[in-house]
This record gives sequence, structure tokens and C-alpha cells, in this order.
Amino acid sequence: MLRRVVRQSKFRHVFGQAVKNDQCYDDIRVSRVTWDSSFCAVNPKFVAIIIEASGGGAFLVLPLHKTGRIDKSYPTVCGHTGPVLDIDWCPHNDQVIASGSEDCTVMVWQIPENGLVTSLSEPVVVLEGHSKRVGIISWHPTARNVLLSAGCDNQIIIWNVGTGEPLITLEDMHPDVIYSVCWNRNGSLICTACKDKTIRVIDPRKEKIVAEKEKAHEGARPMRAIFMADGNVFTTGFSRMSERQLALWNPQSMDEPISVHEMDTSNGVLLPFYDPDTNVVYLCGKGDSSIRYFEITDEAPFVHYLNTFTTKEPQRGMGYMSKRGLDVNKCEIARFYKLHERKCEPIIMTVPRKSDLFQDDLYPDTAGPDAALEAEEWFEGKNGDPILISLKHGYVPGKNRDLKVVKKNILDNKLPKNTENTGPANKSASPTPSIKSEAKLEEILKEIKSLKDLVSSQEKRIIKLEEQMSKIAI
Repeated sequence: MLRRVVRQSKFRHVFGQAVKNDQCYDDIRVSRVTWDSSFCAVNPKFVAIIIEASGGGAFLVLPLHKTGRIDKSYPTVCGHTGPVLDIDWCPHNDQVIASGSEDCTVMVWQIPENGLVTSLSEPVVVLEGHSKRVGIISWHPTARNVLLSAGCDNQIIIWNVGTGEPLITLEDMHPDVIYSVCWNRNGSLICTACKDKTIRVIDPRKEKIVAEKEKAHEGARPMRAIFMADGNVFTTGFSRMSERQLALWNPQSMDEPISVHEMDTSNGVLLPFYDPDTNVVYLCGKGDSSIRYFEITDEAPFVHYLNTFTTKEPQRGMGYMSKRGLDVNKCEIARFYKLHERKCEPIIMTVPRKSDLFQDDLYPDTAGPDAALEAEEWFEGKNGDPILISLKHGYVPGKNRDLKVVKKNILDNKLPKNTENTGPANKSASPTPSIKSEAKLEEILKEIKSLKDLVSSQEKRIIKLEEQMSKIAI
């Protein structure tokens, strides 16, 4: 009988490739704040990067196609009064992003469809409830307008963004700083990693701990914990000898891990990025210059090392593109946005295939942009699995998606006072379209003005250059 020496896997030959220089985002002053978040968030439309900002906190939001050198005067999102620590795009609306900051607030922003023309300092809603800085932000995967935030006050607050209210506050569960929080696939549970070296699985609506494991990793440096699609928990941390470890746990029996791997003795925190469709975990160490990837399966040793993508430059942070934003024609299974000190460099992970046809084994149906539940339904106790979409013909964004959320988030909260007090008959004829079209018109006018300014400045520059050339010619 022939023994199989090499494990069969379609991801064994995944290879990473950094894009050419002209496709990078250059001249960006990436934030230097000492906080172990990824500093970058990406979706199929925009890349957002936390940057250095004097007198407050700011982040850039760039349309994906706006590569090359980013001008110093490029507009930012700059409403926070302290440095921004974490940002996260809404999974159900590609123009909505949330940010947490040292100023103890969470802000939710609506980005214009074609990106920023002027700096944005007015958020849609400010969520105030934390007494110390807010370091973790995470949207609910399947319920619309549900946002989780965790602060250095050791509290987790779950907000209904549509009303701006904190609906669940988890106090007294964490005695120390929370390092990471992650929702499970349908958003019914969260798992947390804390400075007390304990991993906890929590049912947020019942406000009780379902499972916990003390000293999941014995080292003192920060841990990370994320949910797998099957409900297991994957953790990264440090051993007593300061070796980096990764482990897989079953929340039903947390006494012993399913699997533990020692890696190396570097001291950078490992940020895990997980693809639930292919069961591949990518580990990016802060300060490392490599991305390691592993496949999680049902057969021992359960966590299978695939490969390492290595570059010369260390990474300051990392953004991870959702499946909807990948190029299926090139068999792209992951795309990272690696932050250097002064630039953001996309890295493309590809599975080599000879055929040009759609590879359905690489692209099972993936979570789409539609919410399975409304916020109120989730808070009442309902659960909903992600609504899946096929990527066979590439992802085409819907046209009227953001209308719903804009109406719910902004207009419900910011109706003029006199229309709020009118009877139901008048309410149905509220001036929604006119406000929306006015805002759109204003946006277009601003864009035209900025284009005119750009043209005139370029004209001046051309005249100046022509003068210089004529002097040289003489």
C-alpha cells in the first residue's frame, strides 16, 4: 500500500505577489500610535488607513483606483479629538465606516459614493458610553446597524447605530484590557482575548460566559482569538518562553486545545485574518515582513501550514479584502493591503490554475452585502446566517443599497424639528428626496469647484515650466 507523503490541498501552491510600485498608495504618513490594531480596513470600494494627525485623530479613505502618490492636502476623516485606534467598514454598506478613538468615542461615518472631496468632520452619529479609550470596533456580520465596541475601561458595548443607543453593556466580565473581540459566523456569540490570559466565549444577549479557558497562552504578550466557520476558536499568543504560538479550541471542551503550534521567537503580535469559505487563516505579525498561511481541516493535525509570503520591508499594519472585492478571473483568493511607514502596498494571493473558467471549488458562495436581520430582530433574540451570493460573474454592487441605510441612519435622526411634530399624514410626505438631491447637488458643485482649482493650479505650473524651459533654451 502506498502511503501518501504529501497532504492533498488545493491551496498548497498559493503564491503571493506584491503589485508594481505605480499601483501602491504612496506618501501616506501611517499612524505611529502604540496599539496592536491593523490600522487599515478595506472593502470592494475603498481602502481606509489610520494616519498621523496633529491635534486629533484622522484616517484616509481612498477609492481603490486612486493609486500613486497621495497629495498631502488630500481630504481626511477628521472628527476625533484623540488618535484613531481602530476602524471597520460596515459589511452591509460599502460607504459606512466606524472608528474608535483615544477620545473615548465611537463615530460612524457616511463616505460619499466617489470618495471624499473635502475633509469630513461631521459623523452620522457619535456613540458615547466608554470612559476610557476605544481600541476595538467590530460590526455584526448579519444584522444591520449593530456595532460592537470594546474599550480600555474593560467594557464591551453593543450599539444600535440606527438609533444611536447602547443596547447591551458587558461589564465585570473582563478584569483587564481586552485584546480582541470577534463575532461568530451568524453573530450569536462573541469570543474575546484578555490581558488576564483568558479566552472567553460570550453570549452577548444573555450577558453570560458560555465557555472560558484560563492561560490559553502562558506568555505575557497580547493574544488574539477568532471564530472559525464551524464554531471552533483559533487563537494566537505567546508561550512562557516567549515563542509565538497558535492554537485551535473547541468551546464545548476548553480544557485541552485541539491543536497547538509553536512558531518562532519574534515579539510582534500575530494578527489573524480568516477566510471562512476556504478555511484558510493568514497570520500577519506586526513588525514582521512575512504573511504565513495555514489551512484548518477536520483531520489531524487540524492546522496545516501551507506557505509563507516574505518581503524585505516590515509591516506596520494590514488590511484584508473581503471575498466580494477579489478578481475571480485571476484565481485571486486573498488580497492584503500592507502598510509601510510611508505607503500602502497591495499583495495578491493567487492559486495557479491553467483554465480560464470560473473555479467553483475556490469560490463557494460567500457572504453578500445584504443583512439577514434588522437590529431590532437581533436584539429580540433572532439569529440569521449570512445571505450568500455567487461570485461566478464577479461581484456587482447593487444600486439602491445605501439608500436604505442613509434613510435609517441619518434622516430618521436628523429630521428638522418641525416635521417631527407633524401628524402621520404629513410624515409620509417628509422631504426625503429633496434633502438627498440637495446634498448630491452640493457634492457635485464641490467636486466641480475642486476640479476647476486643480486645472488653474496646473495651468500656472505649466506656464512656470514653459518659462523655465525658454530660459534653458536661450
